[in-house]
Amino acid sequence: MLTDSSFIIGAESGVPAITVGKPGQPVLFCGPCVIESREHTLRHAQAIAGVAAQIGLPLIFKSSYDKANRTSGNSFRGLGMDEGLKILAEVRREFHVPVVSDVHSVTEVSTVASVVDVLQIPAFLCRQTDLIEAAARTGKPLLIKKGQFLAPADMQYVIQKAVAVGNKRLMACERGTTFGYRELIVDFRGFSTMRQFAPVIFDVTHSVQVMGGAGGSSSGARQFVPDLARAGAAIGVDGFFIETHENPERAPSDGPNMIPLAELPALLRDLKLLSALALETRPSSVPLPG
Repeated sequence: MLTDSSFIIGAESGVPAITVGKPGQPVLFCGPCVIESREHTLRHAQAIAGVAAQIGLPLIFKSSYDKANRTSGNSFRGLGMDEGLKILAEVRREFHVPVVSDVHSVTEVSTVASVVDVLQIPAFLCRQTDLIEAAARTGKPLLIKKGQFLAPADMQYVIQKAVAVGNKRLMACERGTTFGYRELIVDFRGFSTMRQFAPVIFDVTHSVQVMGGAGGSSSGARQFVPDLARAGAAIGVDGFFIETHENPERAPSDGPNMIPLAELPALLRDLKLLSALALETRPSSVPLPG
């Protein structure tokens, strides 16, 4: 493994420590896609934190201050970095959970790293060397999404860029591979391949996205989220990235692939159970192809 096989998130900065990479104990990255307002974000954080604590899954709250890769320039992007980071900091203080958000340029990295516990590298930017190196140099754990265009084995080169500048607290994140023009498909063989390089997180909700499939915005097929998530739990992934919303039909971003907040408890109970059952047979890695 190129990185630490397990590591701690959050302990150095005043929130409860979370261990990533502990077999049978997946972590949960969860929240609404984008920060819509302070009240909306705090309401969701409170609900999600309560559910995660009840079920026993360690939570890292996720929401984007800026959706920089929208299909249309007219789409809602969020409240911006300054306001968004204030809200994420409040979530952290109020509910005592680590937080994560995505960065899109080198100029954002240091400011965002001063607030969040994990820096997320978006899938479309996973080959941007300067961005990965800048994020890695902060010393914060990185959640690096595998591009929809990238083979699982090629994530080793992405991970190596961060390791080369001294950061080994890294996670590789699967979010589906381009299948035709708009659809995505998940190759479950890739999880074992990527686990050779870093702990692996499964972004379930973006894996059912239909990119640009709604005439200027993305569509999705949230009905497949539970099946994909349970399959990931059965093979023992290290964590789940699940976006949720109290009313996905009214969400300004990624509504069609977010699961309703009311359905989250049942899904998390399944994932907790299946992850424990997968513990005995979970492979540590498989040989690289070729």
